[in-house]
Amino acid sequence: MNYSSTRGENVKLTSAEAIIKGLATDGGLFVPDSLPQVDQSFIEDLLPLSYEERAAKVLGLFLTDYTAEEIKTCVNNAYGQGKFDCEDRAPVTDLGTMQVLELWHGPTSAFKDMALQLLPQLMSTALKKTGEKSDVLILVATSGDTGKAALEGFKDVDQISIMVFYPEGGVSQIQQLQMLTQEGSNVNVTAVQGNFDDAQSGVKVIFSDKAFGEELAKANVKLSSANSINWGRLVPQIVYYFSAYADLRKAGTIASGEEVNFTVPTGNFGNILAGFYAKQMGLPVHKLVCASNANNVLTDFLQTGCYDRNRDFYKTITPSMDILISSNLERLLYHVTGNKEQVAGWMAELAKKGSYEVDKDTRGKIKEFFWADFVDDNATKACIRQVYEQHKYVLDTHTAVAYQVAKNYRHATHDEHVMVVVSTASPYKFNGSVLEALQVETAGLDEFDLLDKLQEVNEQPIPAGLAALKTKEVRHQDVCAKDKMADAVLKFVAK
Repeated sequence: MNYSSTRGENVKLTSAEAIIKGLATDGGLFVPDSLPQVDQSFIEDLLPLSYEERAAKVLGLFLTDYTAEEIKTCVNNAYGQGKFDCEDRAPVTDLGTMQVLELWHGPTSAFKDMALQLLPQLMSTALKKTGEKSDVLILVATSGDTGKAALEGFKDVDQISIMVFYPEGGVSQIQQLQMLTQEGSNVNVTAVQGNFDDAQSGVKVIFSDKAFGEELAKANVKLSSANSINWGRLVPQIVYYFSAYADLRKAGTIASGEEVNFTVPTGNFGNILAGFYAKQMGLPVHKLVCASNANNVLTDFLQTGCYDRNRDFYKTITPSMDILISSNLERLLYHVTGNKEQVAGWMAELAKKGSYEVDKDTRGKIKEFFWADFVDDNATKACIRQVYEQHKYVLDTHTAVAYQVAKNYRHATHDEHVMVVVSTASPYKFNGSVLEALQVETAGLDEFDLLDKLQEVNEQPIPAGLAALKTKEVRHQDVCAKDKMADAVLKFVAK
């Protein structure tokens, strides 16, 4: 299977080449030239398998230039060796009216581990397969979770170094501590004086700057990405949709071939796009429900067909979703239209004036697959409190956004398909906001006291990686202006 750009550059790459490159030279994102198709027997065969075995089967459909043994090794290195605190890796918890897919049992307590424990394995293998001699520098912009997960995945990996940019003051305290205490001889963390969109745009500018790339080449360095613009970051996320369905079948919650819904808290559109790929491959998915916070640019787009980032930016209690430029939407537009020139035109409009509007036909096709809504911080907190009162189950803030939007969807549509709420982070990562929602007194408590306080009401233990932060040394203190990110990269490369 070959991969090419969403914007028309007429170059076809293998999956290994696309994973190393990360972003296409024309600024587009790599997409497979065709999507593999599965039947119900493929899905039924997943039922008795471990998560690692399920991953190998799904990934093998896309990574056709990797051998079965290479994929198996990558998967076992990613999910085995005690890195996850749950044997099922991504278990489904039954809350009666909702099923909750828990994607936060990895080393950094967020769903990004599902992809970012695997991407370094895929990339390291790709470097060997392609005979690449240059060093690879991974550039990452993070709204909170991707940064730590990428740092943890890539630390001390041969031939690869990683630099993470995050918005100063725009992540939770736990998220910031996770990054600033990161160990590894090949890592750098730099705060950007701006918001996440500033950091993400800065990384994209660096990638598209040919002169800058030539300067790095003199130092034998090539750029790549661990954001979900990288296909190797996105393809592992398809796996857990199949795994969740297999678990629902195994538990007898659904019949063979029965369609289910997924509600996904969404910022950069990668997580929910993986669900779209699973549906297009043949997984019985009825509707993908896109849940946003007050930065509801995606809700507006999915409802009206107009994407407009020219709006107020809100800092919310769901910082990983505080995003106004959702990069992966570009892949969806390509798959829905099949028109690279049209996609390139929309992306040019977005870059030039901050908005674009798709045609009526495209809007109609998107609505066949997606439904969207958003909730504010108050509704998010109310949902956390209600779910705890009903089930003694603690949601993190992002998962609560999805849970409430799932309820809104049911109320609006009367759709009774089994609903899977995709849970993207441990509540301990956002303990202050969660405790406030639960109306627990927190005056005078520091970040680590808050962990202990949340443990008093939560059946899940404090994740080991978060508990260990208390004694870890802060190793990264770099800060740069949003227009000086390239200089920061050169400084890191020169070390």
